[in-house]
Amino acid sequence: MKNTTILVMIVLIVLGVGAFLYSSSGSQGNNSQTNSQDSNVQKITLGIKNANYYPNTITVKEGVPVEITLDSSVQGCLRSFNINDFGVHASSQNPSQTIKFTPTKTGTFRFACSMGMGYGTIIVQ
Repeated sequence: MKNTTILVMIVLIVLGVGAFLYSSSGSQGNNSQTNSQDSNVQKITLGIKNANYYPNTITVKEGVPVEITLDSSVQGCLRSFNINDFGVHASSQNPSQTIKFTPTKTGTFRFACSMGMGYGTIIVQ
C-alpha cells in the first residue's frame, strides 16, 4: 500500500510539471512583436514561449515613447519587468497595465524579470 501511494504521488507530480510546461510553451506561436506607432507611441506586446519572454528581441526607436504590454500568458515573476539602463522597474498585474518609457540612447540593452529568470534584448535605433 505504501508503494502504491508513493507511485501515485510521483505520477501526480510528473503530470503537474508536464501541464505547467505545456501551458508555458503551448499555443504561443501566434504571439509576435506588435510594434506600431499609433499617435507616436511604439506599442509592444510580449508573451511567453519556452518559459521566457517572446519575442525575446524587440527593436524600438530612440526618443519615441514605448508602451509594453505583457499578455495574459505572462505569469509569476515575469510580470515584474525591468530595463535597468532606462530606469524601468515596473510590475504589470494584467494586460491592461502597460509599461511606459522613452528610450533616451541608442544601443543594445537587456530586459529581464525581477529575478532574472526571464530576459531578452531591446535594440534602440
